[in-house]
Amino acid sequence: MSDKFVVFLCLLGGFCFISWKHSLIGVTDALKLAGRGIIFLGICTWLIYMLPRLKSFFFPVCQELPESPLQESDRLRQEEARRIQQHQHNDKMSDYSERVLKPRQSSLLQQKVERHYSMTGESWRLTQGFPVGGEEGQVCRAVDEDESANQGARRRRTLLQTVTPDPTRTPAPKQKKVIVLPDEPPEDAEGVVRIALRCPSRRTIQRRFLKTWSSTLLLDWMLKSGYPPALYTLCSSFPRETLRTAEGLSLEEAGVLTHTLLHVEENEPALT
Repeated sequence: MSDKFVVFLCLLGGFCFISWKHSLIGVTDALKLAGRGIIFLGICTWLIYMLPRLKSFFFPVCQELPESPLQESDRLRQEEARRIQQHQHNDKMSDYSERVLKPRQSSLLQQKVERHYSMTGESWRLTQGFPVGGEEGQVCRAVDEDESANQGARRRRTLLQTVTPDPTRTPAPKQKKVIVLPDEPPEDAEGVVRIALRCPSRRTIQRRFLKTWSSTLLLDWMLKSGYPPALYTLCSSFPRETLRTAEGLSLEEAGVLTHTLLHVEENEPALT
């Protein structure tokens, strides 16, 4: 406590004592009055103590803690590392685009142009040709003076035919293979197995086969379901291994002896 507060308490105590001496109340009433005053002061003190805390409880104030120099340096180092990584990725993308994507697009565009002109019979557009007054004029002027006009025209036509190749014929499109699966045998027939295919789309299809049938029927069934064997393969459930399929191999020889669940899985791309 400070000196001013002690002086204030002494003056307050002296004033209360003098007032009690000159008043008509007794000792009991004075003690009751003093007790009430103490209780009132305690309540006021408690309110003064609790009001700031109640205010902070109902109206919290978010204060951001200042970052330490170590945290600031770590943050700057992380931002610099991210920036360097981003620049490296951008350089790789640009290099890949220049070395792979653009040449591939140019090659595809050139193939489409050549295919278009070969189909329309305008393959001469793909040749360099003769500039006006250039090589063609020199070839024409090289004709002997004794040569007739018809002979000169025939000669020029022969030279142009050697420069401009004939349009290549496009091969006829291959006919699509028509897949015809045999009818399902009855369930009570001898050697009948039920095979289920679990597709990558979570769809399951089922069909009955005879164990003596060729294992290539499974590939035809998979192709007919929308999964070509060139991109997908059949795997057994347990142990997880690729099912052997061949023209002269039956289902029983391939390992299908009872009702079986096969998984249609995508082939892994070949590493070049």
